[in-house]
Amino acid sequence: MPQVAVVIPAYNEAERIGETVTAALTLPGVDVVVVASDGSTDATVRVARAAGATVWRTARNQGKGTAMLAGAEAVRAIDRRRPGDGPRHLLFLDADLEATAANAGPLIEPIAGGAADLAIAAFANRGKAGGHGFVIRLSTAGTRRAIGWAPAQPLNGQRCLTRTAFDAARPLAGGFGVETAMTIDLQRKGMRIIEVEVDMAHRATGTDLGSQLLRSGQCVDVARALATRVA
Repeated sequence: MPQVAVVIPAYNEAERIGETVTAALTLPGVDVVVVASDGSTDATVRVARAAGATVWRTARNQGKGTAMLAGAEAVRAIDRRRPGDGPRHLLFLDADLEATAANAGPLIEPIAGGAADLAIAAFANRGKAGGHGFVIRLSTAGTRRAIGWAPAQPLNGQRCLTRTAFDAARPLAGGFGVETAMTIDLQRKGMRIIEVEVDMAHRATGTDLGSQLLRSGQCVDVARALATRVA
């Protein structure tokens, strides 16, 4: 049975990335954790390496979709050097999960067992799912219009999928539109998608100017992803 590689896109998460990596390494079947540092200017790279992660880094911020792709390609290179029972499954986790990353096991089980191609997390505490209400509503409405169904937490970045499913989702949408686009594209290609409730949580988005700008960027990215997928 293929092993699992965790891919963690990260931007300036030095305070939380170490604990997240440490927790991810305890997950069943996980033998690789790749942190894709997307232009971080703090100690994210150093802390991630010290915690046991393989690190990919870029000099400037290029967006979540690009970081996810780079992390997955780093795993592909590891697969070539360390062949086992086939390409590793990919478990994408947010960098700020900290100790709750250790609770991602239920996402792995249906993928490792062959019951699904993509498992999307639904946080048991839905108030911690992240994302501005408007952006969530936009993603939900657009996804439902495109494929007749939408996950309960369409922007949730905690996702496990097979390498075949990941490759079928390429090219990935830019920035924060990546999850919305992935769900639509894989469902249209006949991939089996399920939702799994997990006891996980990450940092809640604040209300300061930086947080408002982040939400605005999320909205633009999701709208762009939907524009090419919704008739």
